[in-house]
Amino acid sequence: MVRAFDVDQDKLVHALAKELKDSKILVAVPWAKFVKTGVSRDRPPATDAWWYDRGASILRHFYTDNKPMGVGRLRRVYGDKEKNRYSGRHFKPAGGAAIRKILQQLENGALIKKIKVENHFGRRITPKGVSFVDNAAKKLGNI
Repeated sequence: MVRAFDVDQDKLVHALAKELKDSKILVAVPWAKFVKTGVSRDRPPATDAWWYDRGASILRHFYTDNKPMGVGRLRRVYGDKEKNRYSGRHFKPAGGAAIRKILQQLENGALIKKIKVENHFGRRITPKGVSFVDNAAKKLGNI
């Protein structure tokens, strides 16, 4: 049985992005083509399919990491060092609006679910999400 850990992760993310787009679980919001993904970026992403790639990458993070995650943690994952001429480079988290919308869409598709952890909420992948990622990996493994 081929699992997501057994295939090339870059190819897995692109295959997941295609599956998410074809199944209409993720739908790019109208402002996605104009927005930067964080303060460390000078321009919006060059590809039109960046929304689906980011969603697939987020879903893969939920699959590989067994901890509950929220918007704040994912902002740190996708953050980068901001270019600052005078005081050097300092880490800045990624923008949260795109991550938040993608998480909401993945929740509506029942691939992740919101859970309560101690005093706050987090999100975790569902069994449907695990099988979704494994099926994409299985298709890659058969090629």
